[in-house]
Amino acid sequence: MSHFVVCFTKDVLGDNGRQAEICQRILEIDAPTESEAKEIAKERFCKAERLCDWSLHADRIRVKSADFSVA
Repeated sequence: MSHFVVCFTKDVLGDNGRQAEICQRILEIDAPTESEAKEIAKERFCKAERLCDWSLHADRIRVKSADFSVA
């Protein structure tokens, strides 16, 4: 099983009128593949935010592998 860090982000306009990317939530997920980690994260995000669809509070999902090897 691999370990992934999943970040949900949203684009918002700041007071200065410039667009900024804001992290809505970061989740650590253990899953066999990146795509499965993404699906698990979507379910957890929806449950935590009490949503039926993750895209109501986020524009993008980024998944990064958190596995590392010790030399």
